[in-house]
Amino acid sequence: MIAQLTAADLAAALLATAGWIGAAVTLGSGRLLLARALCALAVAASLARVATTVTLAAEGWWFAQEKVTLTLPLLLAGGVTAAILAGPRVFGGARPAGGPAVASLLTAGYAAAAGLIFPLLIGYPATWSAALLTVALVGAATLVTWRAAQVRVARAGTALVALAAVVGAGLAFVPGDTVDDGGVPSRLAAGQARPVSALRGPTEPAPGGTVRRHELTARRATIALASGRTVAAWTYNGQAPGPALTATEGDLIEVTLRNKDIDRGVTLHWHGYDVPNAEDGAPGVTQDAVLPGQEYTYRFLANQVGTYWYHTHQVSDRGVRMGLYGTLVVAPRGAASTGLDLTIPVHTFAGMVVFGTHDRVEARRVSPGTPVRLRIINTDSVPRRFTLAGTRYRLVAVDGNDLNGPGELGRDGLRLPAGGRYDLAFTMPDGPVALLAGDDLMTGLRLSPDGSAPAVENTADWPELDLTRYGTARGPAAPFGEENRHFTMVLDRGVRLSGGPKYAYTINGRAYPGTPAQVVRANDLVRVTVVNRGFETHPWHLHGHRVLVLAKDGRAPTGSPLLLDTFDVRPGEVWEVGFRATNPGVWMNHCHNLAHADLGMALHLTYEEVTSSFHDGHS
Repeated sequence: MIAQLTAADLAAALLATAGWIGAAVTLGSGRLLLARALCALAVAASLARVATTVTLAAEGWWFAQEKVTLTLPLLLAGGVTAAILAGPRVFGGARPAGGPAVASLLTAGYAAAAGLIFPLLIGYPATWSAALLTVALVGAATLVTWRAAQVRVARAGTALVALAAVVGAGLAFVPGDTVDDGGVPSRLAAGQARPVSALRGPTEPAPGGTVRRHELTARRATIALASGRTVAAWTYNGQAPGPALTATEGDLIEVTLRNKDIDRGVTLHWHGYDVPNAEDGAPGVTQDAVLPGQEYTYRFLANQVGTYWYHTHQVSDRGVRMGLYGTLVVAPRGAASTGLDLTIPVHTFAGMVVFGTHDRVEARRVSPGTPVRLRIINTDSVPRRFTLAGTRYRLVAVDGNDLNGPGELGRDGLRLPAGGRYDLAFTMPDGPVALLAGDDLMTGLRLSPDGSAPAVENTADWPELDLTRYGTARGPAAPFGEENRHFTMVLDRGVRLSGGPKYAYTINGRAYPGTPAQVVRANDLVRVTVVNRGFETHPWHLHGHRVLVLAKDGRAPTGSPLLLDTFDVRPGEVWEVGFRATNPGVWMNHCHNLAHADLGMALHLTYEEVTSSFHDGHS
């Protein structure tokens, strides 16, 4: 509802702007009836903006802040001015001088335009700098208009507009806070911080475990898809996806990464795996990017069971899209291997949706009664909708974490965030089963007793599963309500100069690398509120930690507790999540639509007892 209200508010601002300016033009040209109609439209749209603002403010101050404090007062001031100076001429039949009437209508139009331009170009929050510059811009346009209409303007008005512009521009260069302490000032004494480079993984497996050694070489290659079509890619070991890595709980995973010819460098980030900080693969934060001819060895204990994946974090928007990713699956120790267990990374290559390397339907023969587990990984930067047709099944794990009491599903749509993973489990029936991405019937996976790929019904109208109501509730994993720190992140867009001029994706009005670091202390209980003011979905991903979903749009989950490493914050949504700070380091915290992160939607979660010596920037 909030996204629709925001869109309605922008539409009302557009109509008010067009109405006031249109009324000025038609009044100036002598078309009185049309001027009356346009004035009526402008007044109605302005009143509609009052209604949308009141409603949005009731939903959360984040959604209405600049409207209440700036753009709506400007609109009302402009409207009152127009009513006083132009009203008698437009509606009363009076014939005062036309110049002031037309100029006042244009002034109202400039004020209305602020309600359209500010949220689209500046975004949250309405700082003193942004507010003064907006007022100065409206004021300057008004002064020029009144002078063009040959109306004398007091020098004081010109001086005030100039002062607002100078002060607003000056405030724009005042440095903002570099840290966000979440309401708890630091108590760390100077010289006590440990370097990130000291936070390495172990060199031995857990008792009973083994060492799993792998070598991955990043290089450019041409890969062949199952249909025979070839694609130019960036690869690990000449393949995309890269080699499938597997381990058993307690094993030591050791991976040596080499770079042959990826010019801007590569790393390995273990998405969703809470590795020690120096193994996280965040260039400029936990290590330097691995340039051509260089190597870096990652070591970490396989202490999380489930479905995960790895990808480069250097130039990640392009690198992952080009093929620098692969899968990681960790099995529980002592678990028997039975049935069919498939790991399916779903990716887009050159505009084609690919299941693994299959750009057409993949058909497999599976005997009825066989236990089946499908591990679906969304390696794209946008959410994907999956459906499983032909059988009842259970969604048994999300982001590698088992769900409590998952019930049977059938005709349900499964929305999977960018970077997220779903594990589906069922017993193979006597008939065919189809896994589809979206409503594309020409790709996906088909399982059948005879290995054929029969036609599949269209599943586009199946309702979407609400994960917050799926499964069985149990007590929370942590006593939230007594958290040590609370951070709020308001996600939006706006023109920013940090890191070079760009139309950035912002967090609390700032764009990376200018976003303040969130500072925590070891063992803190942390609550995070994530608000999406924009019109695009932001899949949020915190490195090194899994978060417990506490509420979505003010409602606590009623199903299984949800431990996630990536969650979709859709337009107008407000999520509250929490975690225990038990993995010291300096961690990336960012939107996993990697193009959004590249344009500023990222920050650091920093333990106050840890410092990073890597300062070459995170690309």
